[in-house]
Amino acid sequence: MSLVTLLPFIVLIGAMFLMTRSAKKKQQQAANMRNEMQPGTGVRTIGGMYATVKEVNDDTVLLDAGPGVELLFAKNSIGAVLTDDEYNRIVHGIEHDLKSDADIVPDDASSLTESDASDDDASDDKSVDLGKKAEPADETADGPTVDAAPAEAKADEQAKKSDGGSEAK
Repeated sequence: MSLVTLLPFIVLIGAMFLMTRSAKKKQQQAANMRNEMQPGTGVRTIGGMYATVKEVNDDTVLLDAGPGVELLFAKNSIGAVLTDDEYNRIVHGIEHDLKSDADIVPDDASSLTESDASDDDASDDKSVDLGKKAEPADETADGPTVDAAPAEAKADEQAKKSDGGSEAK
């Protein structure tokens, strides 16, 4: 056999080796994370439940899910071990004090559009309405203009829909 015919098989075996190696690495990291759990740590189960570790055994973990609610889970069912800040933010809604860490970035782009002008200049600005404005219908001596016809057709169409006639069956 020549090297050209064996090359696809060699590449395939190499790819399989690399994939299994990365999967084993992820499994090892997950096992290390589960072994580092201590009582008082916040965790998320693979089912999406957040709880606090109460007791860690060889193969099981006792979780405190609320006042008077203790649940026994297998260690493998722990999806993530959370930091205290992350657990408090998710479960209790307690935000970490961000002012001491860095400047707060606003959620909207208002700070990008503000100018250094005084407040008097800002009050003179009028908001721009980007919506489509209906033009007034000019009525002549003959009656309503052509623009009124589509409005009447829409009203008739609304009435037909609400009647519940035989077309609905």
